[in-house]
Amino acid sequence: MVKGLYTAYTGMINQEHRMDVLTNNLANANTNGYKKEGATSQSFDSVLTYKIKDISEGYRLTRRMGINNPGVKVGEGYTDFSQGPMKNTGGTYDLALTDSGFFAIQYTNKAGETSVKYTRDGNFTLTQGGALVTRDGDAVLDENGQPIQIDTALEAQINASGQIIQDGQVVSTIQVTDFEDYNYLEHFGENYFVPIEGAQTKEPEAEIYAGYLETSNISVVSEMANMITIQRAYDSNQKVITTIDSTLEISANQLGKL
Repeated sequence: MVKGLYTAYTGMINQEHRMDVLTNNLANANTNGYKKEGATSQSFDSVLTYKIKDISEGYRLTRRMGINNPGVKVGEGYTDFSQGPMKNTGGTYDLALTDSGFFAIQYTNKAGETSVKYTRDGNFTLTQGGALVTRDGDAVLDENGQPIQIDTALEAQINASGQIIQDGQVVSTIQVTDFEDYNYLEHFGENYFVPIEGAQTKEPEAEIYAGYLETSNISVVSEMANMITIQRAYDSNQKVITTIDSTLEISANQLGKL
């Protein structure tokens, strides 16, 4: 079988995956605190040139080189954690982090089970009962890991350390958590992150700006330019398949005719 068909086919699959990631980024261009995602590609699993000069196993020893997989395969995904632009809202409970770190949120799933998630989205609000929650109703946690509860009858101020001050007294402190290595964070939903095994926390350096929100770190112009590049690469692979198909048709139906 013509290997070029498989090479072009895997190229199309890879570009399709890149397009899926890119369109998801564009769909979240207006999502507060969203972090851009990307996709990588990998070449052949076994490359012959890596072993041509390998003498670690001695001379005149025969060894299988593995299975040659032509084409490209989808690599690992990644998240760009660079800070997005800030916008001024003036809201008392609109909060933005100036550096690396995350707000801790008590997430509740449909089964009523709770777990701690982390987010850069500080678009919070106060319920009638005085609970500080996200726009989806998940509780914001304090430095002790407890849902924040304040008096709705008193005016509140939030300083750079995350302290919520009412009537001159600190009534609660918003928890900000940072991690040693962001490779141990998994994306959850639109803008939540979940630490996996091996994640280690560290002291955050970020300060909290009240009255501001961090927007998405996506550049719509760059993403649109990448979309054009991906589409052209997809079309090129498609043309390769069409060309090879034409040559196969000639070989099968025309060559050898008397």
